[in-house]
Amino acid sequence: MTAVEEGVDAPSRVVRVTDAADPRLRPYVALTDVALRRAREPSEGLFIAEGEKVIRRAVAAGYPARSFLLEEKWCDGLRDVLAAAPEAPVLLAERAVLDAVTGYAVHRGALAAMGRRPLPPAQAVAAGATRLAVLEDFVDHTNVGAAFRSAAGMGVDAVLVTPRCADPLYRRSVKVSMGAVFQVPWTRIDPWPDGIGVLRKLGFTTAALALHDDAITLDELALDPPERLALVFGTEGDGLRSSTVAAADVTVRIPMAGGVDSLNVAAAAAVAFHALAGHSRR
Repeated sequence: MTAVEEGVDAPSRVVRVTDAADPRLRPYVALTDVALRRAREPSEGLFIAEGEKVIRRAVAAGYPARSFLLEEKWCDGLRDVLAAAPEAPVLLAERAVLDAVTGYAVHRGALAAMGRRPLPPAQAVAAGATRLAVLEDFVDHTNVGAAFRSAAGMGVDAVLVTPRCADPLYRRSVKVSMGAVFQVPWTRIDPWPDGIGVLRKLGFTTAALALHDDAITLDELALDPPERLALVFGTEGDGLRSSTVAAADVTVRIPMAGGVDSLNVAAAAAVAFHALAGHSRR
């Protein structure tokens, strides 16, 4: 009996996989193929957690583990997690097999295929919040993850993502967020920008971050912020749709210097969250 088998309730669930074509590895195939993963993961109700810390946070948040794919040296650190998910097979593989299956060098040596949970209605997520972030049509999964991490660190109560926004549970988003996507309540708000009306009925003032001549500065907003505030951030490059800006209650810009007109959207979100963090009414 190996060290990992001693750490789980049913040693028979531990399987050594030596062939990258083994069908049990299907959830982990081609993790770098964004188009493929974007099509497969939501439809199959799964996502991939990578690294011990992220796996722990996903399990702690209540996401069910479907299987684990590990180098054996990573098993000791996850022994309690494996024991807590007795129905999930533990697939052990050498680094070469991991790399061949996933399509990249898996330095952290620990992956888990996790089951998704049904997304709640936007009204339910927003109902108990005073500070919301809305991510409109983000394309880059790194920016999604970074925005979630900043939201968690700066006390934002919840995040809403629009129908065309990149998946917060995509492996890259989860990794960059350091698991914050499991910490901050979130869901999709659909339709959009009609959803601004839903937020208004819930008592939110919507603030569109955009470079408009009539925009107030973030400093002005932070002087006396609304009790319930939703900050809306637009896609990389083009920013917010004109219809979103027109529907919002106020347009806000971040004062800039040095001839720079704007920040990367994830950086802008972090700045805005920080500026308003001390004003949360929670």
